[in-house]
Amino acid sequence: MLRRPSGAFYAAFLALSLFAASDALAWWNDSWSFRKEITLDASAAAADVPETSADVPVLIRLSLANFSYFADAKPDGTDFRFLAADDKTPLKFHIEKYDSQAQIALVWLRLPQLTGGGKTDKVFLYYGNKDGKDAADAPGSYDGNQAVVYHFGTTPVDSSSFKNEPQELPADMLVPALIGQGAHFAGAQKIVTPANPSLRLDPSKGMTLSAWAKADAADRASLVSLSDGTRELALSLAGGRAVARWRDASGREVAATQPVALAVGEWHHLALRAASGKVTLLVDGVVAAQVDAALQDMTGGLTLGNGFTGDLDEVQVSNVARSESWIKAAARSQGMDAPLVVYGGDAQKESGADQSYFASTLRNVTVDGWVIIGVLGVMFFASVLIMIFKIIYLNRIAAGNAKFLEAYHQMRDDPAVLEKTATEADASAFGISTLWRLYHHGMAETLKRLDSQRNVQAGQRVLSGASIEAIRATLDATQTRSAQGMTSQMVWLTIAISGGPFLGLLGTVVGVMITFAAIAAAGEVNVNAIAPGTAAALVATVAGLGVAIPCLFGYNYLNTRIKDVTTDMRVFIDEFVTRLAETYS
Repeated sequence: MLRRPSGAFYAAFLALSLFAASDALAWWNDSWSFRKEITLDASAAAADVPETSADVPVLIRLSLANFSYFADAKPDGTDFRFLAADDKTPLKFHIEKYDSQAQIALVWLRLPQLTGGGKTDKVFLYYGNKDGKDAADAPGSYDGNQAVVYHFGTTPVDSSSFKNEPQELPADMLVPALIGQGAHFAGAQKIVTPANPSLRLDPSKGMTLSAWAKADAADRASLVSLSDGTRELALSLAGGRAVARWRDASGREVAATQPVALAVGEWHHLALRAASGKVTLLVDGVVAAQVDAALQDMTGGLTLGNGFTGDLDEVQVSNVARSESWIKAAARSQGMDAPLVVYGGDAQKESGADQSYFASTLRNVTVDGWVIIGVLGVMFFASVLIMIFKIIYLNRIAAGNAKFLEAYHQMRDDPAVLEKTATEADASAFGISTLWRLYHHGMAETLKRLDSQRNVQAGQRVLSGASIEAIRATLDATQTRSAQGMTSQMVWLTIAISGGPFLGLLGTVVGVMITFAAIAAAGEVNVNAIAPGTAAALVATVAGLGVAIPCLFGYNYLNTRIKDVTTDMRVFIDEFVTRLAETYS
């Protein structure tokens, strides 16, 4: 019979759960404010790396598509630190390119172990320490079997520990390539590196040559070759097809040729693996051809681009035969479509957990988005001030009109009594009453016409029909000017209502354009690359609506108040003119 778990069991389970939770939230170093989670997905649905490999150098591409916090890191990225999944073990890395203005970073990371067979590994990128010292280690980013690593740039400097620097450099450098800068060849150019003990082909260990290549013509050319004058191991092109060749000391040559030609003008990862009496050609990490070869011991020089027309990037030579999984993992992390590397969210030290969605979204807003939001902010601030002042202004008018009507309705026979007896204190009590202004201007016109009849007895002074119409015209003009004063600056509210959403939409469209451009440049096509930039771009639209909606409510409210005041003025004009006509007929 099954026994129910005891209380001690539950207590132990809870303790282990709390320990696991605290370990998951652990922070490597409090001097670093942020960290980013990066997953290496070797599953068949992603990179399809079947076997576990050691010391794989993978490329971490950071851009606006997956990393919008360049402002939180140092301007040169020297505060970057990479930690293994245990969040304790530092990993070797170096930065090939870091441009905080363009928001692009290319970082090479050495993975002590990449678990294949459908499993995933995890690393953490820490950043946000303004006092962090540079911990980049280019030679340490590769194992001791890596003989040559050329990233290219001003000159192709060897990033491996052997420092196999070229002696002949006629190729064009600083050419935009797949990964940072590359080298361009025009057929007659080549890069030559002299022979070195590290560039030795030992048949018992094998050798690996690899490069990213983009051919401009389907010519016969040598991309990467190792030769001592008689023997040669070469990664080549022939009629647009990739070829892995071996020539022994007797001149006998064997070649593994790709069945299908490469498309001209497209980047491809080409690799040659020589081991166990075979030469294998891999294209984009997949075996394309294989041939038997009697390998011989050789220490030779390295030649790049002999007869080649096109671009080369990321040339690597290993003095051992890398496994097919190792080569595939490298290829699947370096291209524009790099399914091996999946970029996760960012966490902040203070909370020990992910940032709020709102804060994370704001941090992803680009400069152009902040410009649009700033314009909308000024528009909103100005609109709020206008609405506040208009409400105060209309309240003063309403209060003055109420006091004036109270005084006006106390008059009996003569409508001019208030005009003749009102003191400055009385007038100031009416404030900015629009009705007092109408009455004052109307009575001024009335008394001017009555005073012109000096030789007529007071009881017999009358206003003609033309005079009544002239007085009404004065009152209409006063009403129009008062209405203009009440509606002044209301046009800014209509601009905010109609223009705010369009400005926000403009910011969103530009932000989405930049996001997709960054995705195209970085090669990130997963939802983690698209979502942050798109969400940040939508902030501009939210800001536009945030301006328009309050302004719409305020405009309708103020417009209703102004209509009420205008209606009161029209009614008063009709009543006042009628009273004048009855009194002075």
